[in-house]
Amino acid sequence: MPQLRIALNQIDSTVGDLPGNADAVLRWTRHGVDRGAHLVAFPEMMLTGYPVEDLALRPSFVAASRAALRELAARLAAEGLGEVPVVLGYLDRAEQVSQALGQPAGAPRNAAAVLHRGEVALTFAKHHLPNYGVFDEFRYFVPGATLPVIRVHGVDVALAICEDLWQEGGRVPAARAAGAGLLLSVNASPYEVNKDDTRLDLVRKRAQEAGCTLAYLAMVGGQDELVFDGDSIVVDRDGTVLARAAQFAEECLLLDLDLPAAAPDAPPAGVVDDGLRIDHVTLSAEPLPPYEPVHPGAVADRLDDAEEMYEALVTGVRAYVRKNGFRSVLIGLSGGIDSALCAAIACDALGPEQVFGLSMPSRYSSEHSRGDATELARRTGLSLRTVPIGGMFDAYLDAVELTGLAEENLQSRLRGTLLMAVSNQEGHIVLAPGNKSELAVGYSTLYGDSVGAYGPIKDVYKTVVYRLARWRNEAAARRGETPPIPENSIAKPPSAELRPGQVDTDSLPDYDVLDGVLELYVDRDRGAADIVAAGYDAELVSRVLRLVDAAEYKRRQYPPGTKISPKVFGKDRRLPLTNRWREPLSDGA
Repeated sequence: MPQLRIALNQIDSTVGDLPGNADAVLRWTRHGVDRGAHLVAFPEMMLTGYPVEDLALRPSFVAASRAALRELAARLAAEGLGEVPVVLGYLDRAEQVSQALGQPAGAPRNAAAVLHRGEVALTFAKHHLPNYGVFDEFRYFVPGATLPVIRVHGVDVALAICEDLWQEGGRVPAARAAGAGLLLSVNASPYEVNKDDTRLDLVRKRAQEAGCTLAYLAMVGGQDELVFDGDSIVVDRDGTVLARAAQFAEECLLLDLDLPAAAPDAPPAGVVDDGLRIDHVTLSAEPLPPYEPVHPGAVADRLDDAEEMYEALVTGVRAYVRKNGFRSVLIGLSGGIDSALCAAIACDALGPEQVFGLSMPSRYSSEHSRGDATELARRTGLSLRTVPIGGMFDAYLDAVELTGLAEENLQSRLRGTLLMAVSNQEGHIVLAPGNKSELAVGYSTLYGDSVGAYGPIKDVYKTVVYRLARWRNEAAARRGETPPIPENSIAKPPSAELRPGQVDTDSLPDYDVLDGVLELYVDRDRGAADIVAAGYDAELVSRVLRLVDAAEYKRRQYPPGTKISPKVFGKDRRLPLTNRWREPLSDGA
């Protein structure tokens, strides 16, 4: 049985950085070749970064991607790496498009290529285009209509791109029809909670359907709201895991495989499932001389759910700050749990020397809140300064009469102004500490606690904020380190402290109840009647849903933040600002 050593490069890329991404391909290809790899692969749209969004509609960017691909092929050969095929994703354009697709020739394609001996040996486009959640690929791309197959050292390797596995039909059954010995899928699949389990089940199922070993190569890193968790997987034709990469870590997953030999007669040809035409290229027909395998496969330890979420949030902050050319962040520290968790995430992402806190007490700020902010700084090593806002607050009230909610929100807006002023002066970007529960019901102040460039916990419900804070402290204790978050910040009742004795439950249901309703309404799109049927009080449900619907305009103005749930505000959930629909409390049946 022919042998093949594959190098799956689970690495990061940056949207628009064609030279930097090409350099990474060259560097990691050399790493794999130096270790005896016979086939090297990189993630979906590695050369351009992913997702490119409306950059796909710019002919200049498409042309640059195509040119960079050809230049990379030549560079690989010039560096002595050309004999090993390299598979990677890039942005292409369609030379011809059927009128039935509704787009003209020259329309962009989410594509991948095989580079070999200084040339682009084969190109193909994603067949199944996702158009749900954060994905808008119907907006940009035209689908591919081929089953690409390369013969490498006597093994036929079928190729696919991400969604080609997630939907039924297409390249998976086509790979079986073509007699492929290996199905290699390059992917840029964004993280969300529990997706690693779903992904493993999917890969096992598709391997059995394809009737061959399946290698699922994923991306790591972050791009705007999205984070990519890696977790590349290789399974045999029965679904048994042969190797699995780490989560949230760059690595080259090397694996020696015994694979079925390609048919000795003519290469597979013709039209197979979903009308896909086999596009076969022979790169090396003869099997390798037998060799002793040195990479039998390893399975990295899995992270539990809390650690997974926390690592995703750290990855999101680190990627956003560094890829946008910043070095440091600024956070308003109230002594509360939200800003404390954001600060811990930032310190883990960037190092405490790049995290700056600003405590801005008012006349209603408690002594324990001031003390908790100071204790947080001591525990984490971040830099903290205190700027009281009492005098500014009094000056405003002397100038204009404000009472009630307007007076309360003025304090938050003064803090927002101070944060942005310090950011402007010193070059830090501001992190907004709002959580998903507060954003859902509008419990935030425009131009106050909502100011900033990035929201680390924007997609984290309040109950999960507490869970992550406890996990982070427990993880530190297990390592013999100082837990970063003061226990009082976790234990005390949450409060905005904008009036005497204020606590969140003055305005909101208990977070355990609120988050249950929100998860059904926001994440699952369940109507009021279904939520009441799930056991929630009808009056409470009606009130919460009204708050959610009325706060859409606030959420539109909130900064981007890391996605960890199936439905983040913004990219996933898009509702009209002007909207008179109200969910009925009965289904009308």
